[in-house]
Amino acid sequence: MFLNSRVVALVLAVVVAAVTTAFLSLVPEVSDQALLVAALLSFAATYLLLYITFEFLVFKEIGEIYKVLNKMRKKDFSFIDAGDSSNTNNPLKRINREIYNYGVNRNKEIEDLRRLEVFRREFLADVSHELKTPVFAAQGFVHTLLDGAVDDKKVRMKFLKRAAKSLDNLDSLIHDLLTLSQIEIGEIKMHLEHFDIVRTAHEVIDQLENKVEKKGLEIGLDNEYPDPIFVHADAERIYRVLINLISNAIKYTHKGRIDLGFEVKGNEVRVFVRDTGVGIPTEDLDRIFERFFRVDKSRSKDSGGTGLGLAIVKHILEAHDTHVGVVSTVNKGSVFSFKLPIGQSTEEMEEEANQELELLEVKDA
Repeated sequence: MFLNSRVVALVLAVVVAAVTTAFLSLVPEVSDQALLVAALLSFAATYLLLYITFEFLVFKEIGEIYKVLNKMRKKDFSFIDAGDSSNTNNPLKRINREIYNYGVNRNKEIEDLRRLEVFRREFLADVSHELKTPVFAAQGFVHTLLDGAVDDKKVRMKFLKRAAKSLDNLDSLIHDLLTLSQIEIGEIKMHLEHFDIVRTAHEVIDQLENKVEKKGLEIGLDNEYPDPIFVHADAERIYRVLINLISNAIKYTHKGRIDLGFEVKGNEVRVFVRDTGVGIPTEDLDRIFERFFRVDKSRSKDSGGTGLGLAIVKHILEAHDTHVGVVSTVNKGSVFSFKLPIGQSTEEMEEEANQELELLEVKDA
């Protein structure tokens, strides 16, 4: 590179030395030796000052900016971890910092887009697979009937029931997809109210009791709860959360018991569902709340369900500003839990309202 700090400093130093000597030569008393010394001193001082200034404050920073831009052009973001976040008054350093920040944000956007693209492809593949399964099953039963099996009453009823079951599974899948989509985009609002979570738990257990008995399992509360436990949440959505968690426990528990319990600590209630099922490997714990993810792909058809239950649980609880946690040991079981804020009973709310009314009456008086 011809135009560098040394060349610029040399040219400017010569010019300054020449101008200084020319001005001093106008003074009659100045000798030739003095002019030479003045020229050399002005040249040396100017050269050193300009060289250091351009080399370390200008050209070096411009070189760094060029390197960053060149790497960004080649889509190489390896420089990101090498950035200096210290504050500086040097405008070129600030420009370099801005370019660096742009590169960081750009790289993050690219990584997010790549991740979303992978998720989109996986999601479309999963949806296509999940939709094809009940559609092809129903289609096969219907075509078999059209090919002549409809004349056999026993075969006809058997195939119609299977086709209806496949279509019911398809309807459940579409309903869950719509529910999940509506929660994510905020179309479904949470209607917070005060309700007894123990009563809700009994309703959920009654709802799933037949399914539990068919598998030879036991289900119930982990302890006796003689007093109600009020929480402040969307009762309908929390009911759905408990249904999904217990249904998931039923699928992957082949013997033993499923417990539903509560722990009241401070202003929160911890709700947990504990099973003695097959458990979840550590490497899969972070993925079980993804759509259509199943720990054991080979058993996905046998276990039933849409593969969206835990994803719906996750989004409902996030809409409540809480999250679902899981602790699991392979071949021993799992515990799913979440926390809800303590609520008030009807009597407590009425008493609070009466106190507020009394305070207003006192103020008016």
